[in-house]
Amino acid sequence: MSEGALKPLIVPVFIPNQGCPFRCVFCEQERITSQPRGPVDGRQIEAVLHRAIRSKNFDAARNREVAFYGGTFTNLPFSQMCEALEAVAPFIRGGFFHSVRVSTRPDRMDRNRLETMKAYGVGTVELGAQSMEEKVLACSLRGHTAEDTVRAVHSLKSFGFKVGIQLMPGLPGDSEAAFRSTITKVLRLRPHMVRLYPTLVIRGTVLARWYREGKYEPLSLEEALQICVEACIRLEAQGIPVIRIGLLGTGKLLEEGEILSGPWHPAFGFLVRSTAYRKQIEGFLPRAGEFSRITIRLPHRDVPLLRGHRNQGVQWIERFTGATVVRVEPDDSLAPGKVLVEKT
Repeated sequence: MSEGALKPLIVPVFIPNQGCPFRCVFCEQERITSQPRGPVDGRQIEAVLHRAIRSKNFDAARNREVAFYGGTFTNLPFSQMCEALEAVAPFIRGGFFHSVRVSTRPDRMDRNRLETMKAYGVGTVELGAQSMEEKVLACSLRGHTAEDTVRAVHSLKSFGFKVGIQLMPGLPGDSEAAFRSTITKVLRLRPHMVRLYPTLVIRGTVLARWYREGKYEPLSLEEALQICVEACIRLEAQGIPVIRIGLLGTGKLLEEGEILSGPWHPAFGFLVRSTAYRKQIEGFLPRAGEFSRITIRLPHRDVPLLRGHRNQGVQWIERFTGATVVRVEPDDSLAPGKVLVEKT
């Protein structure tokens, strides 16, 4: 397999809330990243990267990136931004990493900073757009507009950056229809990738206070699941990969009482993928009552998607067809996304 065909190896450097002009209603970066708030200097960055390249999980065959997450990278003091990039530069020159990715707000960038990032090997910029609906952005106190995101995407593409867009279904003022509209507008922008983070109520946030006061009601798990399934299907049908679904549950975020409410599930991304897969294969399944016992053949890489979380996919197939699934057999003669159902 070629290097380009492998999933990228991303080494994260967390800069919680650094460069952020204010705290968003949903945000609690210290809990999400399990890292205290405070400046991250060049020596700290070098230490993170040295640990990464010495790790047994450091795969030299993959496309390797350093990623600055958790803050507004393009709004850091210019000297601090350059210090961070300068700390990475020797690792890129030495061939340990190929590029850098950063996350930022769509309303905090200028030509000088973009030119500087390009010179230091930044290849991808992820925008925390969260929504493309003005009402949602206003209700969530984001401090930027949907048009800021449009301008930012066009500007980043003109510099040759790959562009990612991060979206949060379930923000204050959002709805299923509003998020569907957000996806329509994102499709027009043609980003290179999207992340989906259903809104959670995390202790210590403004949203937590609104939730306790009855001013905010989060999505249920089932609502978030269906919204994200539809979004993934629409985006990926147009060649825009969804590279992350749901927050990564690690560290402090998993401690009791940290997530107060919202569609949290430790395998949320897999739930979305397996549900989308079931929609994809419906046309290959027999009608209810046609068979009583069946064997299902499919490519081995699709087997986990078919089985689903705790075998829920097989249970759904049995309800859908009225037949008992006797066997699930890998068969790599079939194309990905295809299944063959045999009477048993």
